[in-house]
Amino acid sequence: MSENERLDVIEGTDEEGNSLLLQVERYFFYNGDEYVLLKAMDTAEETLYVMKVQVSQDEEGEAVEDFLPVEEELMESLLQVVSAQYVAQQELDILPEDDGKA
Repeated sequence: MSENERLDVIEGTDEEGNSLLLQVERYFFYNGDEYVLLKAMDTAEETLYVMKVQVSQDEEGEAVEDFLPVEEELMESLLQVVSAQYVAQQELDILPEDDGKA
């Protein structure tokens, strides 16, 4: 599998300090800030998290994405926003294509 085909997975911790693997689902913007939607892997139920994306530089000067936690209330609002965007995109994807015959 090439690097472009691999899933973006990061390791984090849950509220109780347990190790948690998170898959990057999508990036999105809200009020001028970039956020990332993450899905917990290896869990019985689908658990989603939202984190703020901050770009910094490592020792070699390469751009690195840091994922910063957001407050619980903001996370709930952002989950609603990204869900609405996802539903809207799904609706666009199922619309019949215009074949130019009108």
